[in-house]
Amino acid sequence: MELKQISSLIKLRTPADLSSEEKTHKLMLKGSTFSYQLAVHTDVPIHAEITLTSPISDFVTIYAVRDVLMDYPKDPNNSDDDYLTDTPGLMPDLLEPIDQLNQSFLLKSEVSALWVEVTLPETILAGTYPITISLCYQRICEPGKHYRQEKTMQIEVLDIALPKPELIFTQWLHVDCIASAHNTEIYTKRHWELIDRYLEMAARLGINMILTPVITPPLDTDIGTRRPCTQLVQIEKKGEKYTFDFSLLTRWINLCQKHHIERFEICHLFSQWGAAFAPNIEVTENGEKTLLFGWHISSDDARYTGFLKQFIPALVDFFQEKGIAKNCYFHISDEPEPKHIDVYKKAYNLIKPLIGDCQTIDALSDYEFYKNGLVENPVCASDFIEPFLEHKTERLWAYYCCAQGKSVSNRFLAMPSYRNRIIGLQLYKFGLKGFLHWGYNFYNCWRSRYAINPYTTTSAEHAMQSGDPFSVYPGKDGPLPSLRAMIFREALQDICICRLLEQSIGREKIIALIDAEKPLTFSEYPRNNDYIEKLTEQMLCMISTQKGESSDV
Repeated sequence: MELKQISSLIKLRTPADLSSEEKTHKLMLKGSTFSYQLAVHTDVPIHAEITLTSPISDFVTIYAVRDVLMDYPKDPNNSDDDYLTDTPGLMPDLLEPIDQLNQSFLLKSEVSALWVEVTLPETILAGTYPITISLCYQRICEPGKHYRQEKTMQIEVLDIALPKPELIFTQWLHVDCIASAHNTEIYTKRHWELIDRYLEMAARLGINMILTPVITPPLDTDIGTRRPCTQLVQIEKKGEKYTFDFSLLTRWINLCQKHHIERFEICHLFSQWGAAFAPNIEVTENGEKTLLFGWHISSDDARYTGFLKQFIPALVDFFQEKGIAKNCYFHISDEPEPKHIDVYKKAYNLIKPLIGDCQTIDALSDYEFYKNGLVENPVCASDFIEPFLEHKTERLWAYYCCAQGKSVSNRFLAMPSYRNRIIGLQLYKFGLKGFLHWGYNFYNCWRSRYAINPYTTTSAEHAMQSGDPFSVYPGKDGPLPSLRAMIFREALQDICICRLLEQSIGREKIIALIDAEKPLTFSEYPRNNDYIEKLTEQMLCMISTQKGESSDV
């Protein structure tokens, strides 16, 4: 058996993937996270027991890297050659935690991996800390005969802390999908327990803004159909007057703040792809709860606009009382096209005067929306972002989804991990304020016609490339992370490393380092693992040197 410490950026699929240089040492900042893999190459399956020995073992989590079904690796009409494969099959992605030391498990023949995550507190003392992982194993063809191998990673902790992230990152939490995946009813005690765990995982993965379903989000829903009701605000109508119960929303906010998620993304107030209709909203009238608004009500219907003129001010007053209004961002409609600009403008002009200190945000990729003052925080698709950059757009965000399969960064299963992680340096270089991705846990098929099993399809039944709909898997009692989500968190940390070094040498010199090989853009970047890892290690060495010079003074 061969044991080797390898980069987190390698998707270990064949013995050829072990040819890279072994990792034995890592510089880290206080409060930072580092992941690497312990690769196992064996000619037969083995039964192994793992032992972790380290003075910082409390800060180390070990996962088994599991293969998942990649049923739709790439879109032949919207892709390039920078994919690991275009053939459906298995791809390493699911991370299952090894909960107890010395726990035994089976490793497959050929290659498999353990994922080692090191998360340091800010209070740790500077110094070097070894992490030794031992495998005591039996080959299944040699029962009773034991072998042992071990590897050690030296973690060198610098006497400086990673700065807190400034970039806003939201990845949409789908509350109904939690309920369906875990076979529970919406907003029952069990459901709230699961929401708590999904929020905890979200925060661990760097998400610091959460999609908040004050009403059932009008997202990925076929015209004329409904997703399960998840609206947090209970609404009652008496005559022409509406009253609002915010008790569930209060519970939601408290849970988010428990996990230090302080920004709230208020779900869309008009239908997706054009703002033509009202969302599905349940209202109690004369003791009976009915679907008062939905596909049967146009977005400019006086009944709906009258409702919004009561609902939005009451909601904003509630946010003011909670002290979170400045951290609340309202959506109008998702992904409008140029042909929708007049309808969108009417909706925006209705909502904007009602939201006070709150801001607006929407995923849209036509500069005319921003030019006409129709969104404060434009979230542009990464392959349509150039006009926004050329105009030096303030408060610019980026997003990607299934449509961004050619040239730009993304997190599809079939893509190499450097294509996932490069987004951090891109966001830093171009000074973007936020990043949005729609699929934290979307476990439905296309347009939410029915729920799917994410362990049998990673593509929402071929609706989009495998890996786009979700970044966490439903475990027994909550979410399990994906390799892709961990890599994206490393991208977010790369931004913080750049910001820290910027304090010493200035932004222009950071960009010169990033552009040393060639100017980095959203579509042009080095297509290898070494570029990102060597650059961030170089920056950490420079931070260490700057710290030493500062101490000498």
